[in-house]
Amino acid sequence: MSELQQPANSLHLLSGGAAQGLVTALRARFETPPGLTLAAEFGAVGVMVERLLAGRPCDVFIVTRALVNQLTDLTHLRAGSSHDLGVVKTGIAVQHGQASPRVDTPEALKVALMAASAIYFPDPVKATAGIHFMRVMQSLGIAHEVASRLKPFPNGATAMREMADARLPGAIGCTQVTEILFTPGVKLVSVLPTEFELATVYTAAISTNAQRPDDAMRLINLLVSAEHAALRRTSGFE
Repeated sequence: MSELQQPANSLHLLSGGAAQGLVTALRARFETPPGLTLAAEFGAVGVMVERLLAGRPCDVFIVTRALVNQLTDLTHLRAGSSHDLGVVKTGIAVQHGQASPRVDTPEALKVALMAASAIYFPDPVKATAGIHFMRVMQSLGIAHEVASRLKPFPNGATAMREMADARLPGAIGCTQVTEILFTPGVKLVSVLPTEFELATVYTAAISTNAQRPDDAMRLINLLVSAEHAALRRTSGFE
């Protein structure tokens, strides 16, 4: 459903892709009893920030804690409304049915990436994991060598879906663990080696321009509730 076709009784969510699995799992719970629908957009964190600043309808905003704090200071988000969903790490993925390479040390990760037939990852300019992963490849000294095999996509969920659909033997992917776990057809191999660890706190807050602040708070409370702690863990939040 397009933005113009969304019903008037919609709660608008702009969110980094890291939270898509969790939100999807709780969507029906939020929309019960019937009457209010969730109009959610997911994507690279940088893109979500651009949409918020451009005036896209938004009641709840979910991105990294650092950006939530900045946007709160700039009065784009309501002070006192933020709640942490948890920590999300970045990991390595392969297609289901493919052997899992060793990636537990920088040396092993370098070997695995050099051997990969294709490397799927999110936008290296606007996506949290994509920016980090490009730096990892540069640190390993292989960015030039693997350049022809790099397959960046607008966000991690799209990158993982494209890798699953391609069914290309020897392909490897990197994005946030939550996006790997959410995507059918791919499996998590491991988080990045300790030397390259990216552990990002994701936080939800209410937009200053929220049209449904009470419902926005209800969604946030649902996402961070103790009742759903196990769901957050299985979704990839720590």
